[in-house]
Amino acid sequence: MTTATQPRGETRTADHPFGPRTGPLRRATRWWPALLLVVLFTAPYSALPLPGLLDGPIGSPGNLQLLALCLVFGALATGYDLLLGRTGLLSFGHALYFAAGTYVTNTVMLEAGLPFALAALLGLLAGVALSALLGAISLRVSGIGFSMVTLAFAQAGSILVQRDPGGVTGGEEGRAAPADKMPAALVGIDHTANLYWIALAYLVVVLAVVHWAVRSPTGRVWEGIKENERRVEVLGLRPYGFKLTAFVLAGALAALGGIVYLLLTGGATPQTTTSDFTLSLLVMVVLGGSGTRWGPMAGGILYTWADHRLGDLANSGAVAGLPAVLRVPLSQPLFLLGALFVAVIYLLPGGMARLPARLRAARTTTAREEANDA
Repeated sequence: MTTATQPRGETRTADHPFGPRTGPLRRATRWWPALLLVVLFTAPYSALPLPGLLDGPIGSPGNLQLLALCLVFGALATGYDLLLGRTGLLSFGHALYFAAGTYVTNTVMLEAGLPFALAALLGLLAGVALSALLGAISLRVSGIGFSMVTLAFAQAGSILVQRDPGGVTGGEEGRAAPADKMPAALVGIDHTANLYWIALAYLVVVLAVVHWAVRSPTGRVWEGIKENERRVEVLGLRPYGFKLTAFVLAGALAALGGIVYLLLTGGATPQTTTSDFTLSLLVMVVLGGSGTRWGPMAGGILYTWADHRLGDLANSGAVAGLPAVLRVPLSQPLFLLGALFVAVIYLLPGGMARLPARLRAARTTTAREEANDA
């Protein structure tokens, strides 16, 4: 499915949160990702409180768990954007490959008794194989047909998990991961920091892989497919193979995320197999800015944080003391999350990644008007 794109120059500008950089400013800001990585790495050692954003100090187990989930879904949205923002493919079945990593890893440990490392490898291979198989079929059609085929596969997978064939998926309850098969350093509340660092490592891996893939010759072909697939065919290239490559790579990154998610939550749940899960990824990408380097990551982090924290707000005493006309809608976390999404989309077309460019444009306009008035 081909989607509209921003002009080449605007897209590249949006990829840099600080906008066009020249001279000293360029040298001062080029290392901000590394500085941010250092800050994130040291978060478990921090006792700094962030009132309104987190409960208690940053390094507490509960906050590290939330931050780890934010990092995982930031990475997952970045991988999903390989399809939507980079190749122009709107897939409604991406949750299937995430669930494959979670369920296959967990099932192999439970049923075959294999250790976590080997089970995780099999889970990753299962996600790659499943994405290659279903991608090869789905990509035979294009546009809305492709989206509907991926949705059909996702629905079939979700039904299969909930029907619990042979008692291996746990049905609607899911199945807890066997603690005796997991590494001791990853089990228990005392080791939450280790899980957080694994989530951070997953984010770094996804960002590095996506950055490398987008800048490769294959990535340039993806950009051409998104803008005009027929033109790519005229150049003598076969879009099908390139689209399948993006599909399998995104599926592999999703399966790896499913394995990390299994570590964080301690089990496999059917919620990760539903089409609603993929729709959440779509919202994350749109919220942050599709087709940008940092936008999907930011959207995934913000959405996951809001999904957890707005529930606390909805159940807080401040909301309970409001008049009924306000208390009823504000006591629903989904209402608050939807309102936040609508506000961002309305106020920031193109997602949060476009905010710096819009601020610069507003400053330029103001300065020009002041100069004219003078």
